[in-house]
Amino acid sequence: MENIKKRLSKSTIIFIILFIVAYGAVLSVVSPNFLTAYNIGIIFKQMSFIGIAALGQTLVLIIAGIDLSIGSTACLGGIFFALLLTKTNINPVIAIILVLAAGSMIGYLNGVIITKLNLTPFIVTLAVSEISKGFVLVITKGSTIQGIQGKVLVLGQGMAGKIPVPIIIFLLLCLLLTYILKFTPFGRELFAIGGNAPAARLVGIQVKRKTRLVYLLSGAFATFGGIMIACRYNSGQPTIGEAWVMSSITAAVIGGTSMSGGIGSAFGTLVGALLIQLLNNSIVVLNVSQYWEQVMTGGVVLIAVAIDALRTIARNRS
Repeated sequence: MENIKKRLSKSTIIFIILFIVAYGAVLSVVSPNFLTAYNIGIIFKQMSFIGIAALGQTLVLIIAGIDLSIGSTACLGGIFFALLLTKTNINPVIAIILVLAAGSMIGYLNGVIITKLNLTPFIVTLAVSEISKGFVLVITKGSTIQGIQGKVLVLGQGMAGKIPVPIIIFLLLCLLLTYILKFTPFGRELFAIGGNAPAARLVGIQVKRKTRLVYLLSGAFATFGGIMIACRYNSGQPTIGEAWVMSSITAAVIGGTSMSGGIGSAFGTLVGALLIQLLNNSIVVLNVSQYWEQVMTGGVVLIAVAIDALRTIARNRS
């Protein structure tokens, strides 16, 4: 069964990669602006911000959970980071540590409520998302916090030669998560929990503790994405992260992660995030109304869910 799951996931990733290549080829013919270095850079940068949050969502989905607070956690992290750098003289490194700690605690709170009260992750993370959004509005009153300056901006704007720093960070995090999931006991335990939590509990895996840790990591990934995009725009914006929940779930599921748990990969999520950003970018280069972006996003979500359902049916038949 495990081999069947892996084959189905790999075949999905291969199909998505082929689609990206074909769709990109069509766009390059239709629009001369698509293959410019500037536009390709934009695609990969935007993919990196959302992709980092999607890595956390991938971990949650692997254990058969879901995190709807990712977008608001990222937004609150960006706002908190902007406040620290513009209203105090704090060292940027310390500010990053403090903000990451705060975001991690939001994720951990999700995990504690879910495991202690045996509540549905959907409801808990949705409630925490609304609370975080409320705090953002209370703090900012809907206004952007501007004025982030200094070397810390390299996280969102920097270049290492011709390669944007956000892309490098995203790829390094993908490699790190790939190693954890494939070659560490912790990674194997996550797949076991998602595949069959009662059985995992019987063999000695501390399911509740690991669940809390996964939600903590999801909060940390989302917060770091929020910090990076705050550096990208030199400001903390109360609207950042609004579409990240849908995008993070879609990127993970399209990339082979199962919403029923037990299977997923960081590389698949990278491919899924690239596809989403490519589709969003095509609206811009083709001069299509931005209002179609939501229509496209919703359509991609439906396709992702359908793909996941078909994979589940195929696994069950096999």
